[in-house]
Amino acid sequence: MKNALDASGTVVSSSSRFLKKHILVSIDDTDNLESRGTGELASQIAEELEKNGWGISSYVTRHQLLVHPDIPYTSHNSAMCFSAEVDEAAVDTIVTHAADFLARESAPGSDPGLCVAVVDRLLDPDCLLRFGLKAKKEVLTKEEAYEAARRIGVHLSEHGGSGQGVIGALAGAGLRLGGNDGRLKGSIDVPTTQGMVSIRELLNHPHVNAIRAIDGSEVHMEDMVKIGEKAKTVQQDGKAVLLVSAVQGDTDGASWQTIPRQQLKRY
Repeated sequence: MKNALDASGTVVSSSSRFLKKHILVSIDDTDNLESRGTGELASQIAEELEKNGWGISSYVTRHQLLVHPDIPYTSHNSAMCFSAEVDEAAVDTIVTHAADFLARESAPGSDPGLCVAVVDRLLDPDCLLRFGLKAKKEVLTKEEAYEAARRIGVHLSEHGGSGQGVIGALAGAGLRLGGNDGRLKGSIDVPTTQGMVSIRELLNHPHVNAIRAIDGSEVHMEDMVKIGEKAKTVQQDGKAVLLVSAVQGDTDGASWQTIPRQQLKRY
């Protein structure tokens, strides 16, 4: 087979171009009150990864971290993460591209951080998850983040300001890896009839892997769901899950309704 150039101009063998790696790309603290949100930047990195032919990206998840007076944040202190299946030969190029992107596109006054984790190269996956869970409850330091990153075996870097965003970036990767934290960026857009759609039809949506009742009740394929304003999915068991609750009173034929924004804040 002939050799080829990857997107950075590096010569790679044709066979190595087709080895795939599952990666997590997590960023934090890239915005200010007037700029694009961190979620928008994460989406753009994911889109450029695909546009450059490096692999296929998945949805972006938002992970809520501790809100505390000792932690600087723009509005909610949340990290953004996406996963991707990429060519092994492109991993280093993706890291460089994401780092350059954050240095160029992050807002003035922000403290952006980047974490890129190659899942099958993690030296201590449990440590990564523990760090994410800890960041939801405790005030952590950059030194703790870098020490954990060395122990785990992930890329962690800062790209402006104080670089405090490395804490959230590492935490976001851990929470995404754990598979039971975070809301998917964006809302579910599905055609409805009088605001309702069946469970079966909802499961055809590309960002809905499962539908679950918050009280554990069983849902059925032909059940109808009322779609509320900005219906969102959450990450549970590594899946994009749409949570519903039983309709009370006049159902108009619907058995379930998507849960309101206030309830979603718990995820």
